[in-house]
Amino acid sequence: MATPPPPNKLSLFPLLSLLCFISIFFLLSLSKRASLSSPNTHRSSTVFPPKPDASRACDFSDGSWIYDPNPRSATYDGSCKEIFKGWNCARNNKTNALEISKWRWKPKDCDLPSFDPLKFLETHRDTNIGFVGDSLNRNMFVSLFCMLKTVTSDLKKWRPAGADRGFTFLRYNLTIAYHRTNLLARYGRWSANANGGEFEALGFKEGYRVDVDVPESSWAKAPIFHDILVMNTGHWWWAPSKFDPLKSPMLFFEGGRPILPPLPPVDGLDRVLSNMVNFVEKTKRPGGILFFRTQSPRHFEGGDWNQGGTCQRLQPLVPREVEQLFSVRNNGTNVEVRLVNQHLYNSLENRSGFHVLDITQMSEYRADAHPATSGGKNHDDCMHWCLPGLTDTWNDLFVATLGWIKGL
Repeated sequence: MATPPPPNKLSLFPLLSLLCFISIFFLLSLSKRASLSSPNTHRSSTVFPPKPDASRACDFSDGSWIYDPNPRSATYDGSCKEIFKGWNCARNNKTNALEISKWRWKPKDCDLPSFDPLKFLETHRDTNIGFVGDSLNRNMFVSLFCMLKTVTSDLKKWRPAGADRGFTFLRYNLTIAYHRTNLLARYGRWSANANGGEFEALGFKEGYRVDVDVPESSWAKAPIFHDILVMNTGHWWWAPSKFDPLKSPMLFFEGGRPILPPLPPVDGLDRVLSNMVNFVEKTKRPGGILFFRTQSPRHFEGGDWNQGGTCQRLQPLVPREVEQLFSVRNNGTNVEVRLVNQHLYNSLENRSGFHVLDITQMSEYRADAHPATSGGKNHDDCMHWCLPGLTDTWNDLFVATLGWIKGL
C-alpha cells in the first residue's frame, strides 16, 4: 500500500496551483499586449529572414509606428525638383500630406536614428551608390537625393553606367544613380515566327520574351561601377494588365532557347532571381556592398487598381487590419507582397554576398502614406509613396544597416 504524502505537502498543493495559474495568466496577458504593437504572426521562416545574429545590436525591421509631432531633422519639402509630380502629395493637396512624416518608426529593442545627410556625405566620400529596380526603388532614390540636397547644391547631373538618372555631389565625390528595370532580366515583345518554332508548336502567337539569364542593359554595368547596390523586383511579376496569361504571356528563354515546358511567372521569377543574384555576385567590384530590398506593399481596398480599389486612410493601420489586408491565407488584393518575399528569401538563402533590407513589415502599416487620388491618375495610386514620406524611413534603415555593416 502506497504511503500517503506528508500533510504539510498536501496543504501546499492549492497554493502552488493558484500561483501557477496566476503566472500563466500574466504571461498570456504580456503576450497579448506584445501582439498589439507588432503583427509578428506572419514572420514565418518562409516569408521573413531569421533574426539577426547575436553580433548585431537590433532588428530594425520589427517595431511599431509612434506619432511624433516634431518634424524630422533632415526633412525636405515639395520644392525638391527631383520628386515625380504624382508623388508630391503636399503640392497636390493631399489631405494628410504634412502628417505622413510625423509618424516615427520605433524598433522593439532599440531606436532607428534619423538620417543625417551631412554626416552621410562626409562618411561616404568617393562612393558610388546605385538603386536597381522598378519605380519603388526610384521612390527611395529620390528620397535619398532630396535629403542630401538639403545640405549641398554643389552637384552634377549625369547618368553613369547606363542609369536612368543620377547625380554626383561634387564636394564629396559621392554619386547616386537609379537604374530602371522592371524584371531585372531582359525582356521584350515576342511574336510567332511564320516558319514555326517550339513555342509556336504549342499554340503561342504573341507574348513577351524573358531571358532569365540575361540582365537588362540598363543595369548590366552597375555592379562593377557602384560601391553600394540596392536592388529590387516584384510588382511587375504580378501585373496581368501587362503580362496577360492568355493574350500576352511571359515566355521564358535560357541560353537563347525556350524553356519547355513553359514556366508560370512564379517559376520564372525564381529562375531570374537565381541568375541575377549569381551575376551580381560575380561581377561586383571588389569590396562592393550588396542589398536586396524586400517587397513594398500596396494598399488597395475594395478591389484592385482597375477595379475601383482605393486607399483613403489617414492614419497607419493597426495589426489586425494589416493581417486582413496581407495575410496569404486570405488571398487578398495585396497578397503579392508576402508571396514575392517568399521567392526572394528562397533565392537569397545561403547567399553571404547579399544583405536584406527588410522594409516590408514597417510599410504594411502605412496605408495612409500613398498618393491615392492626389497622384494624378484616373485611379487611386496605392502603390507608390508620397514624398516626403515613408521612403525617408527606408533610407534611415538603409543608412543604419550600412553603418552596421561597415562598423561605423
